[in-house]
Amino acid sequence: MRFCARCGFPLEGAMVLLHHNGMLPRYETAGGEKKISPRRKGVKQGALLMLIGAVLVPLLGVFSSFAPFRIGLAFEFFAAAAAILCFVGGPLRMLFAALFEEGAPPRQFVPPSAYAPPAIPPPMRVTALPQATATPTAGWRARPQTAEIVQPPSVVTDHTTRLLERSEPEKD
Repeated sequence: MRFCARCGFPLEGAMVLLHHNGMLPRYETAGGEKKISPRRKGVKQGALLMLIGAVLVPLLGVFSSFAPFRIGLAFEFFAAAAAILCFVGGPLRMLFAALFEEGAPPRQFVPPSAYAPPAIPPPMRVTALPQATATPTAGWRARPQTAEIVQPPSVVTDHTTRLLERSEPEKD
């Protein structure tokens, strides 16, 4: 996202408004049923394959530990095959879908039917600041010399200092 360098305002909304000649975009809703894109479907298939592997491999491992020797070997083989198929095949399926399959079609901008954009061309962009005015501002007075102003004494500090000067003699 881009932001204004001075105030930090996000410029995405302003850029969309400028791109569409000052109109808020209204996107066309897809009529009928929503179809899932092949890319999204492939990513879901890969994730489901990994989830099945996360359940199936430990389950086959538990079966192989409690089964007799020959049947246990078969469970170990199937657990290894399921681990390779699910944990390697799942990410590969997601990668293939993300790289090579077609994504969802872009949404189309539909201008509102009740509002027609103005026929006035946009104002020309100014690239420089306007000329400075030649008349100086009047009515300003000179700055006072603050070094000449005497600060008034502090009432609290002076009163406390005087109390310290008056010390009473101690009585036995």
